[in-house]
Amino acid sequence: MLTHRQLFLQHVAQTSNFPLGLEIVEAEGVYLYEKSGKSYMDLIAGISVSNLGHRHPRVVEAIKKQTDHYLHLMVYGEYIQNPQVLLAKRLSDALQNKLDAVYFVNSGSEATEGAIKLAKRYTGRSEIVSFKQAYHGSTQGALSVMGSEVFRQAFRPLIPGHRQIRFNHLEDLSAITGNTAAVIVEAVQGEAGVILPEDGFLESLQSKCHDHGALLILDEAQTGFGRTGRLFAYQHYLDQPDILLMAKAMGGGMPLGAFMASREIMSCLTHDPVLGHITTFGGHPVCCAAALAHLDVLLEEEWIQRVPAKAELFRENLRHPAILDIRNAGLLMALVFEDPSLNQQVIQHCLAGGLITDWFLFADNCLRIAPPLIVSEEEIQTACGILLKSIEQAYAH
Repeated sequence: MLTHRQLFLQHVAQTSNFPLGLEIVEAEGVYLYEKSGKSYMDLIAGISVSNLGHRHPRVVEAIKKQTDHYLHLMVYGEYIQNPQVLLAKRLSDALQNKLDAVYFVNSGSEATEGAIKLAKRYTGRSEIVSFKQAYHGSTQGALSVMGSEVFRQAFRPLIPGHRQIRFNHLEDLSAITGNTAAVIVEAVQGEAGVILPEDGFLESLQSKCHDHGALLILDEAQTGFGRTGRLFAYQHYLDQPDILLMAKAMGGGMPLGAFMASREIMSCLTHDPVLGHITTFGGHPVCCAAALAHLDVLLEEEWIQRVPAKAELFRENLRHPAILDIRNAGLLMALVFEDPSLNQQVIQHCLAGGLITDWFLFADNCLRIAPPLIVSEEEIQTACGILLKSIEQAYAH
């Protein structure tokens, strides 16, 4: 009889020739448990998904409670479903601005697709401006605004009408004109290795958009729901964007994404044509129930407020000659090494030591640290100890 590992390799579509291949049978808090019984501290939270850790009790309770009522009922937007309604109201209240209409989807890529359609429909224009080294998903439209030719080249031709400029280069903002429907940007460039906006850059970008009647789309799929020390990273810099994208941590471990805008902007999807954007499973009631519980915990407890101190604890304890720099936006952190080879060796030594880390798509010399926000000071100390030992092991060779 074939093992689960053999079945995985034979029948589950692979995204690389070197999957981690951990056979996880249980997860709780900041830990994953393999079939062999070995435990791993998850220092990347499923790539910024499990912000409250794995299987948070209130999230699990909300999931179980909703399954006693109903699962899928109808395509998005036709029935009044309490989990969707309550989550939309909670998000709108938390943001306290004109982002008062939510369109629920299943993922960050879908949020990107919906936002691009919305911007083109609202403005009557077709040009989308995005940034080099940006990541907004892997579907065809999202790929068209991705900032890495390495990932784009095999899938051309892409959707026309896209222009790319450089992040943190004010002179490049001249590319935004009266032909621009929207500019899509990450509040912090995640897959580029945690690149923060320089002082005044996002403000200047927003001003340029408004001057030309273009919409500003802020992608917070990776930085949302407390990871940077605010509910959303844009709150460090701006009052509000025109369209806000969210996913990853949104569902508390369940698949969910959304794009938010004002009711004025969002309403253009209701006519010419009617059903201007459709999804079957977007806003699934079980996912929305989980997301509401997750958001309630974040807003009622102090996990977000503790992010800066925890990030600083990582910085204080990660000092080694091999670490050239540490870039971070709260608990989204990048350890910068000289080359990708050293980084990969560190990652492998960490894995052997029971610590799950990762690299960045567009910065493979950088090691990713993005733990659940509930990680304790003691767990941070333990993680840093394993990291330093792994760096020393790799550095020695």
